Amino acid sequence: MAEEAVRLLVSFGRRYAAAVRLATLVPICVIALSRATPEHMTATAYVVGAAAAWTCGYAWWLRVGRGNLPVALDVVVLLGLFASVFWTGAVEDRNTGWLRLLITFACVTCQWHTPLLAGGGAALATGGGAVLILIAAGALDLDQSLVTGTAWAIPAAALSGAAWVLVKRAAQRADRLAAEAGRARGESLVAAAARAEERELANTLHDTAATTLLMVGIGQVRSDADWLAPQARRDLDQLRSDSRQAPPFADLVGLLRADLDATHLTVEFDAPAQLRLPFDVARTIADAARETLTNVRRHAGTTRATVRLRGSERTLRLDIADRGKGFSPTDVPATRRGLRESVRGRISRIGGTATITSAEGEGTLVRLEWQAGHE
Repeated sequence: MAEEAVRLLVSFGRRYAAAVRLATLVPICVIALSRATPEHMTATAYVVGAAAAWTCGYAWWLRVGRGNLPVALDVVVLLGLFASVFWTGAVEDRNTGWLRLLITFACVTCQWHTPLLAGGGAALATGGGAVLILIAAGALDLDQSLVTGTAWAIPAAALSGAAWVLVKRAAQRADRLAAEAGRARGESLVAAAARAEERELANTLHDTAATTLLMVGIGQVRSDADWLAPQARRDLDQLRSDSRQAPPFADLVGLLRADLDATHLTVEFDAPAQLRLPFDVARTIADAARETLTNVRRHAGTTRATVRLRGSERTLRLDIADRGKGFSPTDVPATRRGLRESVRGRISRIGGTATITSAEGEGTLVRLEWQAGHE
């Protein structure tokens, strides 16, 4: 999702600001009441109660609210609470520390959930206003540290804002990198899909028209053979077929039977009456089986083969065997794509395996295995 890291960071900033304001509230209230003199205890308690109520309400807004208007209201309320020094005797009692802590934490945490200028302006107004209130209350004449300590809320807020800007920039960079990675991943998927489509087209061409023409060209089949014209029509139909219009499921047994008619071999076929599979899986297994039988016809030196299908809709095994002259699988050139792409490659792309067992003079067994969930 676009700018997901920034969105999560902003949400975290609001929650963490609320948590800090609430976590520091109790110690601040304890400090205020413990340092108040008896004659100022009641007035101080009222101000502490107002501060606690406002802080809780503001924290609730941070968790569920929107907009920045309450930030401005927070500044006004905090300055109003700070103005209580005029009637609570806080300056004379040196009891301004709790107010200083209250506005300092407010200024620091404000930077985590507001824009940079808004947060800076709120901190400057709150800290600067508190300093002016102390000066007006005569704090400079009594104890200058009361004023300088309060003024530190402004640089503390500036440091907090600078740190938050750096963190936010890191989040924006993370979002940019994630977006770039997403685009690259999408382009890679498109390219992979295009390569897969090209590869499957090449496999289909190899298994159909190219093989038929080659057999005619090398004289393995007479050009006037009775089955050649129907085979050519089937090859063209196969090349014209559009998998996007295919049904979701297909009967593997039916597909195998249809292809057996075109092999021009005597095939002993042993299979259940029906085996319903996802169309892509069924078509792929049938295509790999057809190519295997084509290899038997072209290379095995026999006209007989056995096809045996066992399994269910979840797992299956298809054995294609002949008693021909056999071959050494390790001696097959890498340029020969029949077994490599049209059989092994096809089956591997649906999560299955193709095992070829053969030796010269001992025939060949091709075992195709597939299990649902392994695509």
